[in-house]
Amino acid sequence: MAYPVRADADLSALEAYAERAGSAWACAYSSSAEFDAALIAARRAAGVYGPRWRRRKITLAVGIAAGLTVLILLIV
Repeated sequence: MAYPVRADADLSALEAYAERAGSAWACAYSSSAEFDAALIAARRAAGVYGPRWRRRKITLAVGIAAGLTVLILLIV
């Protein structure tokens, strides 16, 4: 008679495991766009994409060089 009690305990444990496994699949993000935005923000915070000031300096230098080139071509 101990066998049915053991089966009931196993069934209860199996149901509890199934409930916990179902909640493990839940996602904190409502869409893939939200997940991608959070991923990019985390990577920027970790410094994966490099410092922004370097790109700004390069852009500024290219802009100044282009402006000076146009100015020289207008004078000549």
